[in-house]
Amino acid sequence: MTLRLGLGLPQMRHYTPGRDVTAVAREAEAHGFDSLWVFERTLVPEDPVDGMYGIEGRPWPESFRHIADPLVTLSQAGAVTERVRLGTSVLVAPLHAPFELARALGTLSVASGGRVVAGLGTGWSRDEYGAADADFARRGALLEETLDVCEQVWSPGLSEYEGSRTRFTPSDVGPKPSSGRVPVLLAASNTRTLERVVRRADGWAPSFTPPSVVARNRARMRELAEAAGRDPDSLSVVLRCGVNVTAKPLDGERPAHQGSVEQIVEDLAEGVAAGVDEAILDFQNSTHDAGELLDAAREVHTAVRGAGM
Repeated sequence: MTLRLGLGLPQMRHYTPGRDVTAVAREAEAHGFDSLWVFERTLVPEDPVDGMYGIEGRPWPESFRHIADPLVTLSQAGAVTERVRLGTSVLVAPLHAPFELARALGTLSVASGGRVVAGLGTGWSRDEYGAADADFARRGALLEETLDVCEQVWSPGLSEYEGSRTRFTPSDVGPKPSSGRVPVLLAASNTRTLERVVRRADGWAPSFTPPSVVARNRARMRELAEAAGRDPDSLSVVLRCGVNVTAKPLDGERPAHQGSVEQIVEDLAEGVAAGVDEAILDFQNSTHDAGELLDAAREVHTAVRGAGM
């Protein structure tokens, strides 16, 4: 199997919105990347309610400050490319009004020629939920409602919905994706959320997840899919990887996807063996400008393809 390779677009504040996004998008497509991806972080509280990733006491990194809006960034990339898929990994769905999010994703899909992939999750920051006037305790239900509304808005014909947050009578809503839907990936970390992936999505969107966990959850998804009468092979795994290329190999234990190009290729091969179908290479934290990001991206992409993946 050929590993699909995606690239994280430059959204962090040491990049220039617009100029760097379009430059990276053009060059990534020209070099052969399969997809371009964005993530979401809406604010950095001075006194956070939750530690990073919901881990008590874990500080938020400085790199989370001033993250560019994901859909604006993706629209910029879509306007200067023709082939690469355009994905979110992930968008914190409950922070958005479901109807408006469905329309935005549908419009972007039509404008890009059907290239959009919607990776959605519930997030982990109560501060972000507060700013969006969303109920953190109901985050799973809010995600389900967003998926319901998206199905209605994207499907052919009239759309209607009545839920706890969104209500609209039969209406003509568009533009609609030509295929009748936008492919959906969901973040998940336990059996309950993996069951949602099997029931409602086209695949799983983990971030910075080790191969052992990918393999375990891939196997669990297969079990859940078979029990639900769904083809397990219809579900994909799209892993976001934080990549840091070093001039020399790192000795001893090291974080995944950090080290020499050869070590990073080895890590990606382990991911493929664990069940990863697509790897999103995110160099934002380890590079200082768009040129450096592109140099690292081209080097790793070339090495991966040269290794037969």
